Amino acid sequence: MTAHPPPPAAHTANPWIRAWTTAPTARLTLICLPHAGGSAGFYRPWAALMPPEVRLLGIQYPGREDRFDDPASTGMGDLVTSVADAVQPLLDRPYALFGHSMGSAVAWELAHELHRRQLPGPRRLFVSGRAAPGTALTGHLHRQDDDTLCAELDRLGGTSGEILADPGLRPLVLTAVRHDYRIIETHRPRRRPPLSCPLHVLTGGDDPELGADRCREQAAGWAALTTARTEVRVFPGDHFYLTPRRGEVVAAVLRRMDPSLATSGPRTWPSTP
Repeated sequence: MTAHPPPPAAHTANPWIRAWTTAPTARLTLICLPHAGGSAGFYRPWAALMPPEVRLLGIQYPGREDRFDDPASTGMGDLVTSVADAVQPLLDRPYALFGHSMGSAVAWELAHELHRRQLPGPRRLFVSGRAAPGTALTGHLHRQDDDTLCAELDRLGGTSGEILADPGLRPLVLTAVRHDYRIIETHRPRRRPPLSCPLHVLTGGDDPELGADRCREQAAGWAALTTARTEVRVFPGDHFYLTPRRGEVVAAVLRRMDPSLATSGPRTWPSTP
């Protein structure tokens, strides 16, 4: 077999879903929710690390890339309702949720919404780079000017300076960022009974939002949101530690989903006939 890049994203009938692995024999599903300003494509490189037992799905928020002209979500409730509608037909097998930064809050809200609908809950909830809902600090960046938003993106890393300097690309990026910051900065989580799934807190040791010094303290906030075990894992790196540590992060996620799925290297894709 010859190594090939993962297949292009399958644009399913629902614009919210991106799928990079056909995985006809998959017995588990991993649903990934991106950070503020991010897209489903942030998780596309994970496809090459997925074993055939796992179906990888990414959530595409409106207001970016091929969904630039789609109506923006009015708030967290509207966003989560739409995501729940999109994933509901795909919960035909055990699944886990992974959210990075803003995606962590969306994943937590999604788990509650699926429970409210009396649907199967996630086997695991992975929350990355953000303190627990109700404890995370919020501000008013979505109301600030473009230069202030760019400074925040530079502080967190993960966005190329060349993109922010490009007069054609900068407005597209900042539109998505402002859309998402408005959602997360106006999010006021309601008090609800805790979830029942294991919860895994991941972060970069040098993350200015939730670094090693604060991670274990903040993990207590997440621990209060589930009756199951809470685990903390700190990786070298900043807020976007997931990119340089991709292999380690994916291996850790797979190991927690099912110990038999741990992988130490890229998968191979069948040769084209």
